[in-house]
Amino acid sequence: MIRRRRFPKIFFGWWTVITGGILALWGHGFHTYGFSALFKHISEDLHFDRAVTSVAASIGRFEGGFEAPITGWITDRFGPRWIVLLGVSLISISLILMRYIGSLWAFYAVWGVMLGTGINIALTLPMDVAITNWFVKKRGKALSTRLVFSGLSGVLVMPLVAALIVAVEWRMTCFIGGVVMAAVGIPLVWFFVKQHRPEYYGMLPDGATFEGDTTDTEQMLERSRAYAAEVQEVDFTVKQAMKTRVYWVMIATQAVHSLIMPVMSIHCIPFLTDMKWLNIDDVQAAGMMTIWIAASLPARFIGGVVADRIKARNLRLLIGGSYFLQALGVFIFLMSRSVPAIIIWFILYGIGQGGGMAANPIVRARFFGRKSFGSIAGLSRFFMTPVGVVGPIYAGWIYDTTNSYDNAFIQMAIMVGISAVLALFILPPKTPRQDYGYS
Repeated sequence: MIRRRRFPKIFFGWWTVITGGILALWGHGFHTYGFSALFKHISEDLHFDRAVTSVAASIGRFEGGFEAPITGWITDRFGPRWIVLLGVSLISISLILMRYIGSLWAFYAVWGVMLGTGINIALTLPMDVAITNWFVKKRGKALSTRLVFSGLSGVLVMPLVAALIVAVEWRMTCFIGGVVMAAVGIPLVWFFVKQHRPEYYGMLPDGATFEGDTTDTEQMLERSRAYAAEVQEVDFTVKQAMKTRVYWVMIATQAVHSLIMPVMSIHCIPFLTDMKWLNIDDVQAAGMMTIWIAASLPARFIGGVVADRIKARNLRLLIGGSYFLQALGVFIFLMSRSVPAIIIWFILYGIGQGGGMAANPIVRARFFGRKSFGSIAGLSRFFMTPVGVVGPIYAGWIYDTTNSYDNAFIQMAIMVGISAVLALFILPPKTPRQDYGYS
């Protein structure tokens, strides 16, 4: 008699996706989105102007640019588990320490350096590598699922941060965030983030079946290469990737686009509460901010699913279209300053953000493969970092000097429009030649 499972066995890679999603939900809820709710409270309590306060967020992005190539190489070489575990620990300690800061240098050291490093190594590249290692044909769905969790951080956790600030003030809010991250995040990483690709554990990417000896690692690796070749995916080295034109086009496109995302995340609530005709407080502004975050959620998932199903050369249309929607939303608001215009702007921006976020890591993996994904992505981030660092500081400086964010949003909308045009030149590279060291 054959016994059938009542429930099908879940491929282990999906547990990695869920773990990465939960970490992103809480971590980005405090750092990426929650900082907008914390921004004015920290600024007023510690007597900083907005440009100075914005520097803390930019420190993490700046150091992330230098950390990413090293982090990517270490993750490719040794696996993601220990580096993600270190990152989660840093996030927890940093948020707990935020309760006790009282000076500018302490704020920069804790939020900028420690928390920024924790976010960089726990929630970004190493986790992308962990998920990319376990999926090929379902990679878009896997990465976009994690992105949905990340987006939910702005819908669920960021309003919670705003409410906690009102209830227990901002210092205790950060303390609570750190304790929860340690209690939940560390066990999840320990059990559900593996050091190596599935072939080393007798499995194939996506949970694909294999008739043969699953204990023979070399045979599993060869079968895995054949499986990836079914979708024309070939592994590039970092050197080979850098020899392609599309590698640099992708960097230019994403660098230009990365200007506006940190500005929206950091300055959105201050921007909304500064508009006297809106007459809203921080909690109401946080609720309004969730419009663009909520709009991005279906776009994140749908974008990943679509990316799995379209030809590699058509991925550029998904990226370019996403960026165009973001630029269009800003211009609609600037042409008609009203609540409906803000809603339209946030919806279009959210859809564009979700589609672009889902497509970018998938394009990199489809074009350059899994073997050096971390190193290639890390080096790319090194080149893109300066724009992301300057963006929020520049926006804060514009407000400090003009008492308005208008000029900042006008310039950034133009830049995102340029990135939409650049995206049309993102085309698959030619397969690397043997004489370039490919094997």
